[in-house]
Amino acid sequence: MIRKLLLLSLAVFVVSCGSSSKISSSRTKSKSTRVVNKTTKTRTSTKTKSTFTKASAIVKTAMAYKGTRYKFGGTTRKGMDCSGLTYVAFGEHAVKLPRVSYQQATKGKRIKLNSVKKGDLLFFQTNKNRKRINHVGLVISHKRGIIKFIHATSSKGVLISSLDERYWKNAFTEARRVL
Repeated sequence: MIRKLLLLSLAVFVVSCGSSSKISSSRTKSKSTRVVNKTTKTRTSTKTKSTFTKASAIVKTAMAYKGTRYKFGGTTRKGMDCSGLTYVAFGEHAVKLPRVSYQQATKGKRIKLNSVKKGDLLFFQTNKNRKRINHVGLVISHKRGIIKFIHATSSKGVLISSLDERYWKNAFTEARRVL
């Protein structure tokens, strides 16, 4: 009797696991384009294109959390903090980052603010009494000198802000490129 019950539950388990499998596919453009000039021939790198598409995918993942409430230490749609947002967005695309913002600020390459692009990280010191990075945002666009980034604040949750806003401009410390 126990043996039949065990076999039956095993059969249900096997069938149920197979029916909920997810199929996903993603495409990335990997063709090289050729630019022909009268005097020289050059090729653009496929790495640049794949980095751009990865950055776009990471930003798209982060944007899916827009409107999520703030929760210290949160990494889900139920609640998210600033470093949790970047940790999850990069992690879903196989880019490993530390969990907290001041440790994330040690990864990648430090870049000048005027050269930031989609997918770069912006780091802030919002508490001037503590001389340590405690906030991070993900650049979603840089057009005509206006830098917009997505991040999570304790008062408004996950939202988009501009580096032109006085508070964020004054708190900004550095930008980094992880990709």
